[in-house]
Amino acid sequence: QVQLVESGGGLVQAGGSLRLSCAASGGTFSRFTMGWFRQAPGKEREFVAAIMGNVDRSYYVNSVEGRFIVSRDDAKNTVYLQMNSLKAEDTAVYYCAADPRGVYSRRIGDYSYWGQGTQVTVTS
Repeated sequence: QVQLVESGGGLVQAGGSLRLSCAASGGTFSRFTMGWFRQAPGKEREFVAAIMGNVDRSYYVNSVEGRFIVSRDDAKNTVYLQMNSLKAEDTAVYYCAADPRGVYSRRIGDYSYWGQGTQVTVTS
């Protein structure tokens, strides 16, 4: 069973930065595609970014392209989301998720394992 634990959320002013971490246990982390999703109040959960295992490829939703960077440290079984130039509209609960198939997907249903989420609040 794979378990994911996010950390690093908090309160930040617009224009600031935060780095989220997601530590994984169980499974073969290096093979997983790791995704970040977010859910704002009253909205559906949406894809933010993903990074594939075994290949150096990452993907982003248009609204965060150029501001957010997803990375991973397979030795630490950890994936990161560096968030820069934060905006009020980035306020949401952020979730990391794992797809053991190791393929790229933006679909929530393709990710088998989820963390509990971490709150990010950006004040304007």
